[in-house]
Amino acid sequence: MAEAKISIYMYAELPGQKMTERSPLAFTGFFDKSKTPADKELAAALGPAIDLWHDLRRLIARQFAPLTEEWVFGGKNYGWSLRLKQNKRAILYMKPLAGYFLASFAFGEKAVRAAHEADLPASLLKIIDDAPKYAEGRAVRVEVKGAKDIRAAVKLAAIKMAN
Repeated sequence: MAEAKISIYMYAELPGQKMTERSPLAFTGFFDKSKTPADKELAAALGPAIDLWHDLRRLIARQFAPLTEEWVFGGKNYGWSLRLKQNKRAILYMKPLAGYFLASFAFGEKAVRAAHEADLPASLLKIIDDAPKYAEGRAVRVEVKGAKDIRAAVKLAAIKMAN
């Protein structure tokens, strides 16, 4: 009898499709708590967006030195994210997905007000305003799929760290 292989990945049906062996599946993250994502697995999940991943890490490291990075497991429903911190303060979390990643921030109300005073696009302000509220602040999540998204994430990081 063949041994069943358990994947460290979670997949979801794409809209309008049923999952079959031939269907393309949307990667939704790394969910094996016992194993942090390896560089090779990360590159496979992100595809060409791996360059954006490295660009954002470099820009944040340059702007907020000293910077520490650590993989954190957010639970069985969220999986692994890379946390970027300056000293003990979290700047942002990066969650890998299929071909892109999320840059997530916890924005307090002071940072929300500062974002509205900054030169941010209306679409980004809507993401901030619509973000769910938690004790640690609003969970602002930005999809990073291109260079403009990197610029937005760096601006949001600067606003968060200044407030």
